[in-house]
Amino acid sequence: MENEFVPYELALRMKQLGFDEPCFSFYAGGFNELWTMKLVDPNKIHQSNVLAPIYQQAFRWFREKYSMYHQIHKGYGWEGIVRESNNNESILWHDGTYNSPEEAELACLEKLLSIVEEKQEEK
Repeated sequence: MENEFVPYELALRMKQLGFDEPCFSFYAGGFNELWTMKLVDPNKIHQSNVLAPIYQQAFRWFREKYSMYHQIHKGYGWEGIVRESNNNESILWHDGTYNSPEEAELACLEKLLSIVEEKQEEK
């Protein structure tokens, strides 16, 4: 079940970008220890904890907050694509192939984070 949740390092980066939505899990005390509850209120957890969204929630957050989304395609392998819908749906990133859709999703999430982090550094 843990593979449904965004890994700690990426969840921490999302927190630094302002992710604060209710989740079903969080990483306790700055460690890679996943705690699951009925629903985690972001306002009621300790500052050192990191919310752990599921992948679907993370991708939805990027769509809603940054108008960016991902696509996974099966070609010779699994391909990951990141697009920005405010820019005539232009491709921002298209990488090689991965062995599984899960690997491609992880790569897309990492790229979404990198793009947003770069944009914020430019400001």
